Amino acid sequence: MQNNYKYKDSGIEWLGEVPKEWIVIRSDSVTDYVRNQINPEDIKSDTVFHYSIPIVQETGTGQLEPTEDLGSAKQLITKKTILVSKLNPRKATICIAEPQDEVTICSSEFVAIKATKCVLEYLYYLVSSEMNRQRLDARVQSVTRSHQRVYPSDIYRFWLALPGQDEQQAIVAFLDRETARIDSLIQKKERIIELLKEKRIALITQAVTKGLNPNVPMKDSGIEWLGEVPEHWGKKRIKDLLLPKKGAIKTGPFGSQLLSSEMDDSDVKVYNQKSVISKDFESGENYISFKKLETLKEFQTYPGDFLITTRGTIGRCAILPPDSETGILHPCLMRLQTNKEIVDDRFLELLIEESQVVIEQLKVKSNGTTIEVIYQDSLKNVTVFLPPIHEQLSIADYSDMKTNKIDLLIYQIETSISLLHEYRASLIHHAVTGTIDLRGYDAQAQ
Repeated sequence: MQNNYKYKDSGIEWLGEVPKEWIVIRSDSVTDYVRNQINPEDIKSDTVFHYSIPIVQETGTGQLEPTEDLGSAKQLITKKTILVSKLNPRKATICIAEPQDEVTICSSEFVAIKATKCVLEYLYYLVSSEMNRQRLDARVQSVTRSHQRVYPSDIYRFWLALPGQDEQQAIVAFLDRETARIDSLIQKKERIIELLKEKRIALITQAVTKGLNPNVPMKDSGIEWLGEVPEHWGKKRIKDLLLPKKGAIKTGPFGSQLLSSEMDDSDVKVYNQKSVISKDFESGENYISFKKLETLKEFQTYPGDFLITTRGTIGRCAILPPDSETGILHPCLMRLQTNKEIVDDRFLELLIEESQVVIEQLKVKSNGTTIEVIYQDSLKNVTVFLPPIHEQLSIADYSDMKTNKIDLLIYQIETSISLLHEYRASLIHHAVTGTIDLRGYDAQAQ
């Protein structure tokens, strides 16, 4: 696409050079900051269409919700409006909100902007651009552990370069078409990743429940969803796989036994969920004193311990390496000390983290509800079927070989998705700054 623009310095540091024909103007000259508060008790309908920050982040739009679930004052949306979150500008939580058949509201943490003398969709792409996100990020005023916040005035009042309305429409048509193509491609790639992950789970579950030889005699497992297992595999419970010693299975200390304020020393490492999920036992900043260790001796970790995450992100596993430093369990971890003559830790890791064998039984024990915590007594009574050690090793090696190929493919697709996101952001940036000459662009002719 030929670029016949001549450029001028906008005088705005974050904007740089813009086409000479574009006017540099403050946004509140062409927009209105909409403030239309409404309290839940003033809403007469039973349901509302609510643009909340979490739902906009997840879906890009709002959703129907019971009015009685609203806990605080909201903003009423009566016209097509751009919503920009004041919270965490790095996340760029932005959408175009439209009035629905139901009463339509949004979170009071959104700044609502209505276009008056410009094309609303053009303004949406402008405030969605990476340069605007960086501009807002640099203006963060309030910082807490979970939230960063910018002033509303920094969102609705800023300098911009504005082309004529026909050119704004052409830019919108171009970006609508091109971003839709990119988004469609990203969705297809994400679906492929989902299918690969399903294939990965199915492959591992098949290997750790049926073995690698399809011709061996089978027997009924006695577990309905599991079906048959190889006849020569032994039926065990998790507690049967542990060393015959006290504390071979141990959940981390209760919260009152280990306070956050006590984890700022430098002597004894506190291994946490992040350590297990990332399988990185070298990084981490939580430490306690040797004196505190004396009161928590029963929670000390040792090389070769099998660690499991038990809260929030549950069922992730890792084996503490031989060179790991002296440490203790975080309250969200559980330690197993396994009998290596009975079970190979890699095979056990596949059973717990990668297959459905353990988690499905825990779901049954919790009456099918969502599992948020793995309890020690529940886990140790989970049933597993084990082949001889040499067969466990073969299954673990086979699973590693197969899943490494799948993991590599997933990584390659994830990388391509990241590049597509970068390209999408770049396209928006170049379009709204005039780097691409889109005068006369006709989406229908493309």
